Amino acid sequence: MTSKTPIALTIAGSDSGGGAGVQADLKAMSANGTYGASVITAITAQNTTAVTAVHEVPADIVAAQIDAVLSDLDVGAIKLGMLFSVPIIEAVAKRLADFSGPVVADPVMIAKSGDALLQDAAVGALIQHILPQANLLTPNLPEAARLLEAAEATTPEEMAAQAQRLLAMGPKAVLMKGGHASGGTCTDILVDTSGVIGTYQAPRIETKNTHGTGCTYAATLAALLAQGLELTAAVAAAHRYLQDAIKAADRLHIGNGNGPVHHFHGQWA
Repeated sequence: MTSKTPIALTIAGSDSGGGAGVQADLKAMSANGTYGASVITAITAQNTTAVTAVHEVPADIVAAQIDAVLSDLDVGAIKLGMLFSVPIIEAVAKRLADFSGPVVADPVMIAKSGDALLQDAAVGALIQHILPQANLLTPNLPEAARLLEAAEATTPEEMAAQAQRLLAMGPKAVLMKGGHASGGTCTDILVDTSGVIGTYQAPRIETKNTHGTGCTYAATLAALLAQGLELTAAVAAAHRYLQDAIKAADRLHIGNGNGPVHHFHGQWA
């Protein structure tokens, strides 16, 4: 007998520049020892400087992709990224209802370039249909504020308080990511119904090459959860991996804007 191959599925948009979205997810999953499968929700014309076009994949095709993967592959965890529209959110949510593994929901709303990746009308659908099915929600500070219709948190205490409000929307745990905060230290806070169960800190790295950090973080978490890691251990390991990928980002020379992190910093220079 051979040991089971861990498999994670990303349901997200395609980034033609390769730094974020499905492309980043598959790189992160592979770098962390998990086989990555993918469902594409939207095709973006994107590089390191801008998103110049978005083509929404029809919801029935999104559903068909999910059905094809889950009917054949033994998926251990699912990562959700760019869901873009109400029909896509509803199609994804319907299929999550029959999935028993962990779901990591990254509420992708705005690209690093500032371009919208979630329609305004879809925010309510995301809250109604996706958050209650998430084992882990991974918002950055602007995304948390948008979901709560509140000002951005500026302190760890405010981050923890907003995480509790997000928990009331249905996810089992919330990882508040502090990369958008000011100061020399980045702090992430993991919260569940019992309170703060993990705090993860790292020095802020001075680089413009942070395209795809949110996608990479969530995809790594899905990869590690698919391997059977417990949540706090998965977050600690994913946090270390992402920090190392950011530290190595300037070894790459990709594009003229916000370049990607180095997903394979442990494999090649």
